[in-house]
Amino acid sequence: MATARAGNGGVQSLQRAFELLERLADTGGEASLSELAASSGLPMPTIHRLIRTLVTLGYVRQNTNRRYALGARLIRLGEHASLQFGTWARPLLAELVDEVGETANLAVLERDEVVYVAQVASRRHSMRMFTEVGRRLLPHGTGVGKAMLATLPPDDVRALLARTGMPSYTDHTHTDVDTFVAHLEHIAEQGYALDESEQELGVRCIAVAVPDTPVPAAVSVSGPEGRLTDTMVRDIAPAVQRIAKRLSEQLTARLPVE
Repeated sequence: MATARAGNGGVQSLQRAFELLERLADTGGEASLSELAASSGLPMPTIHRLIRTLVTLGYVRQNTNRRYALGARLIRLGEHASLQFGTWARPLLAELVDEVGETANLAVLERDEVVYVAQVASRRHSMRMFTEVGRRLLPHGTGVGKAMLATLPPDDVRALLARTGMPSYTDHTHTDVDTFVAHLEHIAEQGYALDESEQELGVRCIAVAVPDTPVPAAVSVSGPEGRLTDTMVRDIAPAVQRIAKRLSEQLTARLPVE
């Protein structure tokens, strides 16, 4: 039997399967077959066949309420993709470290958590860092998390916070949803986020979202608040913004042309 191919030369069933996975992700990770049919425009028999295959492979699971959700097998793929993202981003992070003299980080938003995928330590200053590659944190208490959340619609942010809660890590951590959403609006206007000892006392962080990425991502510079003064923040922020833009450009260049 001949394999159906899409107009761009790809395999149509494969493209449709990935489209369904992305539709599930867009709905927050769970949907019914009828909701997938409505959002994708695909015939119900086609969706049923593709979903059944994805369930068998472990990329989709069926919940007890008969709705479908993203499967655990995707976690491994996502984690490896994130680490690869961090690997090729390291030269730009190293360039940022050379310019500003402080530690640089790259993080992505995965399953409602901030995941650090790359870090280049300062060559001028030794400092015990709370963050490390692979560490997962809730986004409301980190500079990178706030920078990423500031790019999302407020309703999506509220839904995420409803799932994660807003635990307090220090006396400076935001714990009120309405105040926090207003704070994100200020971050979006300012163009960068600050972590003011909100995750770890004595540590300040300047973070900028990486634009036009498939998943939310952000780059940051971290250091002791004694060195990252307000004057230093104003000097460093443009450099972080510039590296975030270059990361975006490099990532776009690596993505296939549709």
